[in-house]
Amino acid sequence: MRVGRLKLKLQLVCGDGFAIGPGKADILEAIDREGSISAAGRALGMSYRRAWLLVDEMNRCFCEKVIETQKGGSTEQGARLTDLGRLVLEAYRSLEEQSAGLTDGPAYARLVSALRDEPLPSKSPR
Repeated sequence: MRVGRLKLKLQLVCGDGFAIGPGKADILEAIDREGSISAAGRALGMSYRRAWLLVDEMNRCFCEKVIETQKGGSTEQGARLTDLGRLVLEAYRSLEEQSAGLTDGPAYARLVSALRDEPLPSKSPR
């Protein structure tokens, strides 16, 4: 059993939404690998609509598009990361790696030293 495992979820806020977070980084990687929004969604087990909404929000939050889509003949269809999309993905993954190092510090050690192995039973009202 792992006691005191630290789980962080990094999200970059944009207005009332999020410009990028773990799911959006995953969709960027999947689009880069699969070459289309629909194939990326399928690879991640999500609907095309959900994948498209994630891409749309990212494109609206950043100063330039992070994903470009192409419509047309079968050889021209698809989606690709822009240069900014690659930069955003790389920077986000770098922040994730940096945050993993937080468990090496004294604040984390203090928290873990005060943590029980298991929570106490709930005191439900009678």
